[in-house]
Amino acid sequence: MAEEELEALSKPSCRPCTGDPRDAAQREVKHRKTGMRNNMLAQVLDQLARAQLSNLALVKPNKSKAVEIYLIQMARYEQLSGKISEQGLIETLEKVSQQTEKKTTLNSTEEK
Repeated sequence: MAEEELEALSKPSCRPCTGDPRDAAQREVKHRKTGMRNNMLAQVLDQLARAQLSNLALVKPNKSKAVEIYLIQMARYEQLSGKISEQGLIETLEKVSQQTEKKTTLNSTEEK
């Protein structure tokens, strides 16, 4: 029976999409935004930096998202010169970490 269960789990489910059309539209918009974000990051980061950011996303998704947003904003305002290397990504990560650390410290101080 264990083999049958494993085989059933390995097959893709063939459930029909009977959801609300608005859900499909929302998924499409989300998919497009993700594609645009990935394209922008591919233009901004070199391959090693992109791989490091992907690894970071697995471990710390919130921090990775903050770095992505920061990099995209920098690119939009043309504040980047060339592709960011792995070392540049590390420096960016430190900047973002310091900014979020300051916000957290200020918020916890205000609550007391």
